[in-house]
Amino acid sequence: MVDTALGVTFPDSGMPDRSRGGLVTLNHLPPINSRREDAIDSSEYGDIFLSIVENVGAGLAVVDPLLRIQENNPIFAEQCGHRDERIRGLSLCELLHPSVRQHMGRQFERLVERRNVSFVERQAALWATHPNFVGTMTGIAVHNDIGQVQAIVVLVYPDRADNGHRTLISPKKVLTEINARILEGVAVGIPTVQLASRLYLSRQGVEYHVSSMLRQFKVPNRAALVSKAYSMGMFKIGLWPPKVVTDYIRG
Repeated sequence: MVDTALGVTFPDSGMPDRSRGGLVTLNHLPPINSRREDAIDSSEYGDIFLSIVENVGAGLAVVDPLLRIQENNPIFAEQCGHRDERIRGLSLCELLHPSVRQHMGRQFERLVERRNVSFVERQAALWATHPNFVGTMTGIAVHNDIGQVQAIVVLVYPDRADNGHRTLISPKKVLTEINARILEGVAVGIPTVQLASRLYLSRQGVEYHVSSMLRQFKVPNRAALVSKAYSMGMFKIGLWPPKVVTDYIRG
């Protein structure tokens, strides 16, 4: 069965072709925003699929192997905090919040290198220009007839229950270099004396910087400081030991 509205070819059984290792193959990628009548005429299920995506408020985009956006629906653009006509050609990873950019880049890299066929990452769709949005991102590799990755379909579902509680902020230069290193040490649980030795500071110097950050972020103790930093997206996701995103550090 060929779904020309979505550009995806499936075997008659409706399941991915196991002779290609479960890969979905792609014939072509017509514009997602094509006329509804064309989708109905060319595919039995394409229009139903697109309607479901729209009804659940999901963003839909197609990116090339370099993660440049080729097509997207208006919902995806709205999720990113951009107008629809400004999305195409932009790098998907550059649109993501810096805290998740490296982690999500690795997920897409696994698709391009054919180590994975798909992924689902909850609360990974965090955007640099739309910090109040939280969503689940799904990536599905689409292969051509010879098994090469031709495109990646990206679906983003909003996590509505979490959006009201997220305190993620847009990247701002809110930390000095020394405060960033101290915050990383506190997040790991390094004792003050050991941290002072590593950073060539006195114990009182470390305590001074910690106290300064407690006041800056309006938290009562070190545990709350680390928790708030994580909630604000100041640490890179999926990385240990914790590393402060460079976008938050003043030069």
